[in-house]
Amino acid sequence: MLVELDLDGAVVLVTGGVRGVGLGITRAFLAAGAVVVTCARRPAEVPGATFLPCDVREADQVSAVMSDVVSRFGRLDVVVNNAGGAPFALADRASPRFHSKIVELNLLAPLLVAQAAFEVMRDSGGSIVNVSSVSGRRPSPGTAAYGAAKAGLESLTSSLAVEWAPSVRVNALAVGMVRTEQSHLHYGSEAGIEAVARTVPLGRLATPDEVGACAVFLASPLASYVTGATLLVHGGGEVPAFLAASDADGGSS
Repeated sequence: MLVELDLDGAVVLVTGGVRGVGLGITRAFLAAGAVVVTCARRPAEVPGATFLPCDVREADQVSAVMSDVVSRFGRLDVVVNNAGGAPFALADRASPRFHSKIVELNLLAPLLVAQAAFEVMRDSGGSIVNVSSVSGRRPSPGTAAYGAAKAGLESLTSSLAVEWAPSVRVNALAVGMVRTEQSHLHYGSEAGIEAVARTVPLGRLATPDEVGACAVFLASPLASYVTGATLLVHGGGEVPAFLAASDADGGSS
């Protein structure tokens, strides 16, 4: 049986879908023919998409957005939990409130959005894609709470996939380093960004649109038998440091 990537007319909600990786995800779903609704705390215009204001940490705002989407379009087929992030802060210098806010945004808010989406999708079916990070799979110095929250998000993904099958599929993307308008905040100058890119086996950072394409795949009929999975989108990860440090002539073990 030939299965196509057919999202024509599907109604998709992308949280934080107005800039950075989220904007790439929004563009990818629009290119796939979907009707896309984005939400964020601050208004932003994305050509072709509908914007709704929402703080995904607030249950009443999340419920209002879900109701608004169904009222406008009559259905909801896909939710991409993209809203998240964290500023750099060493763990011993950040306050308990800071850590709590990071976990709330990157773990509890996706759970809140997923719960509200499931109430809409439980009878009609649908797909939820959680945007996680490689920070949840390796040490995350300077963003320890963020990494811990993303590790929790992957665990949450697998648990919800079991609880909500077969009506709603739940998957995640573990995203590596991405070239966005804020790359300089993480990697410094253009020379610094290029140096960081050389640590990736593919030799470059991802683009937001490449991450978006992976989200579209997981939400599409092409992934109809995929649930509870986390897809690595990291260009091969990181070249092991020992390879650069070693002066051996032979191979490695």
